[in-house]
Amino acid sequence: MKKIKISVVSYLNSKPFIYGLNQSEIKNEIDLQLDIPSVCAQKLLDGNVDIGLIPVAVIPKLKEHYIISDYCIGAVGKVASVILYSNVPLAEIETVLLDYQSRTSVTLVKVLAKKFWKINPQWIPAEADYENSISGTTAAVIIGDRTFGLENKYAYSYDLAEEWQKFTQLPFVFACWVSTKKLTQQFISDFNQALKLGLDNRPLLIKELEASGKYQTNVDEYLNKSLSYEYDTAKKEALTLFLKYLAKLYE
Repeated sequence: MKKIKISVVSYLNSKPFIYGLNQSEIKNEIDLQLDIPSVCAQKLLDGNVDIGLIPVAVIPKLKEHYIISDYCIGAVGKVASVILYSNVPLAEIETVLLDYQSRTSVTLVKVLAKKFWKINPQWIPAEADYENSISGTTAAVIIGDRTFGLENKYAYSYDLAEEWQKFTQLPFVFACWVSTKKLTQQFISDFNQALKLGLDNRPLLIKELEASGKYQTNVDEYLNKSLSYEYDTAKKEALTLFLKYLAKLYE
């Protein structure tokens, strides 16, 4: 039987999903590929995978798409891993370096800048090691595991999920499980059960991750409090609003 190809984000925030998929009964039905968010998106856009945990900003670019899961990568308030770092206040920022690993976060910061912060900086696609270029009036968006340990490195930090909630009173959805073709209800049900298995086993997973010493953050707090995985009614409303702002971003 042909395996269903799945691209999943390799960051800490997706570890419960990866754990569940690897421990579930569908593990033999899938080809699981670990990627950074922008690569997850490109693989789905190019038709190289059937399902992707993709940045939601990519959804409008897909000719056909189906959000197939009850779970997502989301946050209610601070997410603690999608940050605009700066050495000057928002009003003084002239240039923003944009994380090359991201699509949704770099779009979210543009929406916040235009719609809510009322600033108009120059946007520069960043390259590797750009974190060291934050100085003067040059700020940067950094996402994922590379934000760990940066809490006190810069004078100002703006958590983009917290900023979104401040203005909209809604949570934020960074990534959804999206397919580009119709899948059987049985597979979708099994897939969601696998994701739930991973989320339900967070205590065991957290012990393993903490023992690895790989992450410069409180893994328990991050996976249980900073992140909100349920793709519920409020998150669906938030996603609709974000995509509406995204459509108007370049008008």
